Amino acid sequence: MNKREGGFFTLTASGGLMPQEETLEVAKSQQELFIGIPKECTLQENRVALVPAAVSRLVANGHQVIVESGAGKGAHFQDNDYSEAGAKISYSTKEVYEANIIIKVDPPSLEEIEYMKAGQCLISALQLSVHPENYLKQLMKKQVTAIAVDFIRDTDGGYPFVRSMSEIAGNTVILIAAEYLSNVNEGKGLMMGGITGVPPTQVVVLGAGTVGEFAARAAIGLGSTVKVFDNSLQKLSRMQNDIGTRLYTSTIHPDVLANALENADVVIGAIRSKRGRAPILVTEEMVSNMKFGSVIIDVCIDQGGCFETSEVTSHAHPTFTKYGVVHYCVPNIASRVAQTASMALSNIFSPMMLEMADVGGLRNMIRFHEGFRGGVYTYNGAVTNEYLAKTFDLPFKDLNLIMAAF
Repeated sequence: MNKREGGFFTLTASGGLMPQEETLEVAKSQQELFIGIPKECTLQENRVALVPAAVSRLVANGHQVIVESGAGKGAHFQDNDYSEAGAKISYSTKEVYEANIIIKVDPPSLEEIEYMKAGQCLISALQLSVHPENYLKQLMKKQVTAIAVDFIRDTDGGYPFVRSMSEIAGNTVILIAAEYLSNVNEGKGLMMGGITGVPPTQVVVLGAGTVGEFAARAAIGLGSTVKVFDNSLQKLSRMQNDIGTRLYTSTIHPDVLANALENADVVIGAIRSKRGRAPILVTEEMVSNMKFGSVIIDVCIDQGGCFETSEVTSHAHPTFTKYGVVHYCVPNIASRVAQTASMALSNIFSPMMLEMADVGGLRNMIRFHEGFRGGVYTYNGAVTNEYLAKTFDLPFKDLNLIMAAF
């Protein structure tokens, strides 16, 4: 064998000319996540942040998930479903809070915050308006990075959590209204919608957002006559186009609204405020002039409600009657259909966790994902939401400047 043949043999034997696996540049190394799912402690909260199918997907991608026993019970998911999906079942709330990332539907209680540790990530709805003032201070003290899922935006600029829960609420409120119009719940004995020769039920929807749109769709589908009020012409126009049929729309003029309410069988309040309390659109006098046995459903009761007569109710005692009008003012309507809502939440949380792992962890997720960054309201204990800082008179730190320092 000559020198040339020997060199070729050596090169071939060393694998230089053998078929090789294609190697691609990896910009960021994947990080294994440790995710905790505590049992919801809020009264009558039946939703769970991750369903077993979502847990299975996360575990299959190399992540650890610990679930508190009974966390899925309200949505009819058993501990065995989660263990078969690969999650660890814990009977200790404190043990679940050992996870690096805590995902909840509602914010944790002050007692649960005591279990948290520095550098931990909390992802839940914000709802600071229903928590004591020192709630935020406790998160700061624990040096937690807290993220409001209702403020996270997707690539289109929308808010997936808000839209998902709003779709559920919009569809569900019409079914609720139908229940309270029927004789079963001592209602007027009206069928939601109408039949040949019988006038249809009159539905008034306040607000042309997602809740209003899906409430209008459901009511129209059942055969009701629908009137929609909103001060945004753009929203009213969009609703007309999206629903694909002509319907009565109006900006909110007190006299026009009062006339519509006098003839309404069902009124859905779905006007929300971007900040602070929802505006009161329907006065007590307007309610007193409504038909006996008509139904009000105030979807924005978690922001104070848009009816002057509204008072917070619960799933156990969902209604009260004033001026002969049935009021339904339950804040967490989506919890009424907990399994559907939990599956919708999982469709948001599980891709979010997989993306977080792919980009290399929480810090990179905040740095590279602008929509996710919008949900951060404390970063390692520093308040990064200017509105919250001003509301509670706390020091504010710009998250963009914090990120630029790394």
